Amino acid sequence: MAIMANDPRRKTCRWWTALGCAAGLLTAILTAAGFAPATNATAAEERAVAAVLNDGDREDLNRIESYLNGINTLQARFLQVSSTGEYAEGDVYLDRPGRMRIEYDPPVPILIVAMGRSLVYYDKELEQVSWVRTSSTPAGFLLRENISLNDQEEVTVTGFERDASALRVTLARTEDPFEGELTLVFADKPLVLKKWIVTDAQGVATSVALQGTKFGLELDRKLFEFRDPSIFGPDERG
Repeated sequence: MAIMANDPRRKTCRWWTALGCAAGLLTAILTAAGFAPATNATAAEERAVAAVLNDGDREDLNRIESYLNGINTLQARFLQVSSTGEYAEGDVYLDRPGRMRIEYDPPVPILIVAMGRSLVYYDKELEQVSWVRTSSTPAGFLLRENISLNDQEEVTVTGFERDASALRVTLARTEDPFEGELTLVFADKPLVLKKWIVTDAQGVATSVALQGTKFGLELDRKLFEFRDPSIFGPDERG
């Protein structure tokens, strides 16, 4: 990954690059903010420990699973804040299965587009393009055709919290729990996705709160296309 770890401006995208750049870009949703490879053999061999759930918890998880699978399209503003003080805003578009666009407001020059199996990370300022597998990012979980919170083969529910108005589900990769955790936060009654939080292996937490969320809109498919400016010239969409 060409983004330098010590560049403070680049840290605003850590929540994505951690879970997705495990291949170099997202070893930085998603080694920055999410699921970096285990650093020793013992860690790599350990599996995630599932949360102890009662019948009410399982019922709520089934509701959440049905809700997530019922999302076709989503459009929202987002506010991203990390526990180390970085801050950014932008727009997010989701078209399940497989498509997502995350575009940061200036001065952060970052565009992320998921297109089926591939996810592209574009730094407009450096004119630098990086590709990773969507399945290696947080988007890979949210964009899959069938989201399951009960199948521990890939993802394990490691935490579940409920209060009067909100539900929080924490997930980790079953085979690599030390990479980090992804927490989904929902308002309840009615159930609505409000936020996700990625905590990396170093304990840095990055929160992405959704604002003005709209569901079920017909989104322009061109939002989920990426034309490499080095080949095709500047893209007017950014």
